[in-house]
Amino acid sequence: MEYGAIDLHKRYTWIRLLSAEGDVTCERRVPTTRDALRSAFGERPRARVLIESATESEWVAQTIEGCGHEVVVASPSYALMYGHRDPRIKTDRRDVVALSEACRLGIYRRAHRVSAVQRQQRRALKVREVLVRQRTMLINLLRAELRQDGVRLPTCAAERAVDRYRALTLPTDLTAGLSPVVAQLDELNDAIAASTDALTAAAAADPIVRRLQSAPGVGPITALTFRAVLDDIGRFADARSVAAYVGLVPREDSSGDRHRKGPITKAGPTGLRTLLVQASWVVWRQKRSGGALHAWVERLASRRGKRIAVVALARRLARILYAMWRDGTEYRVQPA
Repeated sequence: MEYGAIDLHKRYTWIRLLSAEGDVTCERRVPTTRDALRSAFGERPRARVLIESATESEWVAQTIEGCGHEVVVASPSYALMYGHRDPRIKTDRRDVVALSEACRLGIYRRAHRVSAVQRQQRRALKVREVLVRQRTMLINLLRAELRQDGVRLPTCAAERAVDRYRALTLPTDLTAGLSPVVAQLDELNDAIAASTDALTAAAAADPIVRRLQSAPGVGPITALTFRAVLDDIGRFADARSVAAYVGLVPREDSSGDRHRKGPITKAGPTGLRTLLVQASWVVWRQKRSGGALHAWVERLASRRGKRIAVVALARRLARILYAMWRDGTEYRVQPA
């Protein structure tokens, strides 16, 4: 069996393969295309190939696996994988040399490969997220331009902003100048509504997502995102690991008798972290339905302040959702 690695880039990719004894059997630079990779690996003996986890790593891994080889998608944060590579002299060839040797010696840490179903859900959620962000930017532009003429757009939900705008009495030149923005907002509203309907249907069809929605403040988009981002609940050892993965645990600099904790790390998926914080604000505002969870965050807010308490609640929600998924149970509201 051969052992090798790929240093993957958008246009060109370095390939290096070694024998079990460490002799180089192949070293070449090829275009980063499916045809070029099939040509490079199609006729070779079975090999274990190491790839760093990146944007394009999954389709490359599937292409090489289709040629009959084993592929290891490895975490690039595992420093030992790069051996004694001098960080002051970095080239693609040096990288592939270090990675191929790491593959032969087994010095790597596997990265999680998301299932095909959840990759598709992630794509749909990301598209909706970008559409919502674009709509927010255009509404902010609309509000700013109106204010320059002494007109204020009433506060409302984003999907109703165009209706509120059309209810205003405005000069002809102002409406003409803003007509492209309004037209774009109409298109975005339709696209976001269609995307939301499709995602809501997907949430209703998934028993895990339906169970997660029983938690306070958690709707179909938040539950779907939690499901898609974590993908496999078994890869997390405990609830704290999930909170750390989402970036909701405090930074820490402790040594000896010194113990310092700072703001949250904000590591990992930004979208899921944002949705969990938004869900926490919902719980904060819903005193009656929040039960013990609302009482807990109110007590914390009285000591540490509202914003810190809401972020702490987002961390607690992440842990609760993990436990619900792991145990196959729904959320039970505890009285305050």
